[in-house]
Amino acid sequence: MNEPYVPHWETVGESVQGVNKQQNQDWWRSEGNGAPEEPLILVAADGHGAAAHARSDIGARYAVDLFAAHAREFAALAGSEGPDGPRSLSWLMNFARHTMPRRLVAEWQHRVRGHWQRQYEADPGGTEAVPSDEQKLLLYGATLIGAVVTPQLFAAWQLGDGELTVVDHNGEVVLPLAPAEADLGDETESLCSREAWRLLRMHWAPIAGPARTPRLVAVSTDGLSKSFASDEGFSQFMTGLDQRLSEAGTEGVQAVLPEWLAKAARHSGDDTTLVAGRRLLLHPEADE
Repeated sequence: MNEPYVPHWETVGESVQGVNKQQNQDWWRSEGNGAPEEPLILVAADGHGAAAHARSDIGARYAVDLFAAHAREFAALAGSEGPDGPRSLSWLMNFARHTMPRRLVAEWQHRVRGHWQRQYEADPGGTEAVPSDEQKLLLYGATLIGAVVTPQLFAAWQLGDGELTVVDHNGEVVLPLAPAEADLGDETESLCSREAWRLLRMHWAPIAGPARTPRLVAVSTDGLSKSFASDEGFSQFMTGLDQRLSEAGTEGVQAVLPEWLAKAARHSGDDTTLVAGRRLLLHPEADE
């Protein structure tokens, strides 16, 4: 008897410092291949930069580390039974929409407060007043986009700007977490926002079968999308990425990805990060 077909994934990822930046404030990670015991996890965080957010590179790194940990936990829950048997999709969706964001934001804020305290104890700063709790969080402000894919479920979360891009099984490019209205100016929702967990947008997509699994899932910071004159230009780039991955494979794309992102960073002036997962067909007949 043939073993059940499982879509496996390969990943590419890179981050390039913006030409107008003193240091790269972005952070990213990819792991797993989409198998039940190794869920695909993609995540990128964008530190705000500027004086008010002087430690946002650290905030972005903490956000990525914590999201990866919570995504692993979520995938484990989705693939195991609870006290009363298999967990229902409604239970998992409630966990993903409410419990996970609460825990993620609370742990991020706890971690950055701890970092601030350690830095303060090492260098108290003379007679300067101790900042308020809100000001401490602002120092580490960052946005976050993350996705997790298992054989049965694709879920993603976003706080602030940047893009989750999906090329579905039919080749259509969609941005399922794009806000109804674009943020004005440079202000964006952030992990340092009041009740930030309420601001996370979630994409929830149970997978009916291997043939319905997306072909490509990508998360990117806004340095990439801002480099295009229109939304259509960004979508065309993602279509080209999907095609290039099909033709050259992940190794071929990874070799040129730094050059692509550097060009985007020159146009946007911002740090530019892209991490993407491409589905591999272990048994192509499953998609017919």
